[in-house]
Amino acid sequence: MTSKSAAAATRATVHGYPRQGPKRELKKAVEGYWKGRVTAEALRETAATLRRENWRRLADAGIDEVPTGDFSYYDHVLDTTVMVGAVPERHRDAVDTDALDGYFAMARGTQETAPLEMTKWFDTNYHYLVPELGPGTVFTADSAKPVGELREALALGHTARPVLVGPVTYLLLAKPAPGVADGFAPLTLLDRLLPVYAEVLADLRAAGAEWVQLDEPALAQDRTAAELNAAERAYRELGALADRPKLLVASYFDRLGEALAVLAKSPVEGLALDFTGPGAANLDDLARAGGLPGKRLVAGVVDGRNVWINNLEKSLGTLASLLGLAERVDVAPSCSLLHVPLDAAAERDVDPQIARWLAFARQKTEEVVTLARGLSGGTDLITGRLSANRADLASRASSALTSDPAVRARCAAATPADARRAQPYPERTAAQRARLGLPLLPTTTIGSFPQTAELRTARAELRSGRIDGTAYDQRIATEIREVLAFQEEAGLDVLVHGEPERNDMVQYFAERLNGYLATQHGWVQSYGTRYVRPPILAGDISRPEPMTVAWTTYAQSLTDRPVKGMLTGPVTMLAWSFVRDDQPLGETARQVALALRDEVQDLEGAGTAVIQVDEPALRETLPLRAADREAYLDWATEAFRLTTSGVRADTQIHTHMCYAEFGDIVSAIEALDADVISLEAARSHMQVADELATVGYPREVGPGVYDIHSPRVPGADEAAALLRKGLEAIPAERLWVNPDCGLKTRGWTEVRASLEHLVEAARTVRAGLPPTPTPTRR
Repeated sequence: MTSKSAAAATRATVHGYPRQGPKRELKKAVEGYWKGRVTAEALRETAATLRRENWRRLADAGIDEVPTGDFSYYDHVLDTTVMVGAVPERHRDAVDTDALDGYFAMARGTQETAPLEMTKWFDTNYHYLVPELGPGTVFTADSAKPVGELREALALGHTARPVLVGPVTYLLLAKPAPGVADGFAPLTLLDRLLPVYAEVLADLRAAGAEWVQLDEPALAQDRTAAELNAAERAYRELGALADRPKLLVASYFDRLGEALAVLAKSPVEGLALDFTGPGAANLDDLARAGGLPGKRLVAGVVDGRNVWINNLEKSLGTLASLLGLAERVDVAPSCSLLHVPLDAAAERDVDPQIARWLAFARQKTEEVVTLARGLSGGTDLITGRLSANRADLASRASSALTSDPAVRARCAAATPADARRAQPYPERTAAQRARLGLPLLPTTTIGSFPQTAELRTARAELRSGRIDGTAYDQRIATEIREVLAFQEEAGLDVLVHGEPERNDMVQYFAERLNGYLATQHGWVQSYGTRYVRPPILAGDISRPEPMTVAWTTYAQSLTDRPVKGMLTGPVTMLAWSFVRDDQPLGETARQVALALRDEVQDLEGAGTAVIQVDEPALRETLPLRAADREAYLDWATEAFRLTTSGVRADTQIHTHMCYAEFGDIVSAIEALDADVISLEAARSHMQVADELATVGYPREVGPGVYDIHSPRVPGADEAAALLRKGLEAIPAERLWVNPDCGLKTRGWTEVRASLEHLVEAARTVRAGLPPTPTPTRR
């Protein structure tokens, strides 16, 4: 096919779409089902309605081929676990008794059974449920979900393409099941898994699928020769099947790299590649490889992970370069639009100047359709859109909102000494122990306490004007008093104020920093029914006034025990926001760090002895390719130290991380130079403690003993067993006792019991330790 005919055949498509609905209808229906207020039938009808509406909107916007199978009640990787029959033994009875309840048991656990482990989906803030596999795993095909959703779309008259997690990525994301040796490699199960995929593909073809998309984002990471050989074998075998639809293998988030040649030579009919950000390198790689003769290329030229408008002329140039490299070139976002909010037009309070620069899922869909029209029919068809796009891009580039000379001057003046504590850790820890007077195995929490319906109501009443600021502050003060009283009664050693005034650990600060934009309706799924509204980094960052000092000081006035000041660190402020794409990330991180540094120093000046600067996103932002990681970790750890290094020796700096593969960043954890770090460890059975011990991590550690992402209440014996396992790796004088994460998503009934058990476990284990002198608090 010539470039001209390839252009004429261009179609518009997307990999996936936000699941929640414009008013988060899915969240409300699922949580209602959990509470017994929504029937299973009503939940299924809500889900079907949302799917129909998504397909209709996509088709009405001009999308030629809609995705199916991307919808999920909780997580698409968990859906794949169900599809291939890899249900853990402990959940099998629940699944056999009731498939829907069993599905949620795997996601959330029950009082009797632990859930699947949860971790980040590559370098995004989406969390997936980790498959548990072992040598005895038997896969069986269950095509009901992908086939059922395809039939729904086809019955409505749509051209539809089922989207599945590919077999190689599924196995590479898996971990050894409990009781299986750590050295077991799930990828060794590939030959056992491929026949199951073959059966699902045959079922989809019988249901009317012309194409099926198999997502292989794991191939955009560094892969060994054995892993690449496994990918080659997988797609050679699947491609050789006689009874199957056409196969489109998709990879995103980075360049495909070494796997490009593997997939290009395989007998699949198409590839979908990311051509944004680091994925832009796919263009040159594809040209050097000789293109994809005879194959379909779905070109991801619209950034599916950020909220800025596309440079349409630049994207048309990329698409024009691709036309000669494939039989047919279609236009798409770089990845599923799951990672962006639904509709920028809903943000009616945004400065109209900034609104011109934003594109959420609906606007990105329109960009994809515009580019497909321009490529297939010529730019004369989209002249008006191109002109408006040029004006919007120029508006952003020249706006005073994006540049603050004072911020830039301060960043330029910062020196390496500003990012180093004045005293070494041994000197600091001695001063801190003398000041705080804590026992061995001190107990604390990560920061937030339950965000009750009363708190959410109070915020809504403040926004609507039904109460004024004074009345709102009185409600917050009452909540803080109750949270402090409970912690003292429970026996916790280092307390928190519970963060009742904070809607979100990033948004709260974004609303108080110059340069940030907070949305009202920009919800994005983080995991399950947990949705967040990532703020937008629109300009240079500065802090006009203290953000946390008043409430932290008030809380400290209510107790003699130390109360932690709670801040969100600079890397997490970037990772859980939509970042600028017009300057290096490291420069933005430095701006945020200097703003937070002012807050840290004001907290210390107000008498706060313990300050926690959370960085749960340090691992998730790690680049997918090893060659890019050193530079990232250099600026990321420097930004943390720039935030925290201006304090005295006896001020204890904590940080927190959760739900990530910490083994990849243990050296960076040490480079943070925090005095205490708390980490997720309950679902991973203290794995992180072993990893830190292996590298000789020298500072204090709080590996979590309470999994807060599950509704189950761990008993004191269970928490004590985890704590003793932690002591096998971390000596008692450096071990803290805490939950895995903040408690805002849990109910008070669970939290009370779980924290009481946590304190009981700490006391029991502490009593069995050799006696040591307890320091006297100054």
